[in-house]
Amino acid sequence: MPETFDCSVPVTLLAGVRAARQALQTGGLVIMPTDTVYGIAADAFSADAVTALLAAKGRGRQSPPPVLVPDLATLTALAEEVSSDVTALAEAFWPGPLTIIVRARPSLSWDLGETRGTVALRMPANDVALGLLAETGPLAVSSANLHGEPASTTAAGPAAALADSVAVVLDAGEVGEGYAPHAEGDRAQNGSTIVDATGERIRIVRQGVLARERIAEVVGEALAP
Repeated sequence: MPETFDCSVPVTLLAGVRAARQALQTGGLVIMPTDTVYGIAADAFSADAVTALLAAKGRGRQSPPPVLVPDLATLTALAEEVSSDVTALAEAFWPGPLTIIVRARPSLSWDLGETRGTVALRMPANDVALGLLAETGPLAVSSANLHGEPASTTAAGPAAALADSVAVVLDAGEVGEGYAPHAEGDRAQNGSTIVDATGERIRIVRQGVLARERIAEVVGEALAP
């Protein structure tokens, strides 16, 4: 069973971040909060750890995980090119519920799966997550649920479903408060909105809690219909 830390208590939070960092450094997996849902995290630069993350969820290499970053500077470090529109989106919505797909620097020594040279980046608006990311650097993080199951806004469900795969659980209580899905019918997502910024225009590939209208306010006609 994974070691669980109550992140509402400062002393336990520090111990949890320390244990999570150590687990990640040795190729282990960690359940962590984000501002939208709970995620399962691995060292983004460990191919074995990323493989273990995908296996824990029951997904293959065709579903590479996004990468969470601690700050805007890391976007520039990981992306081959950062356009003015990507900069505007990051400055407007990071930290927050927007994931941006960009071309990754070819020199990066990682293997996230079948990315076709891209990487999906996000800076989450959650103090526990940002504290951990400040200690570890970029983490490959996918929603902490088995493939086909809904993402969870509490730690208990993922901790039980993924107990055999993870080393540490950082429990920060319920997350996602204040966010509501902005999609129609059963396509509604409680995770981040994902945009693809690798083409001539920015395209929404998954509608999450950040409304299309807010993205359009920032990039205008650069947003594809």
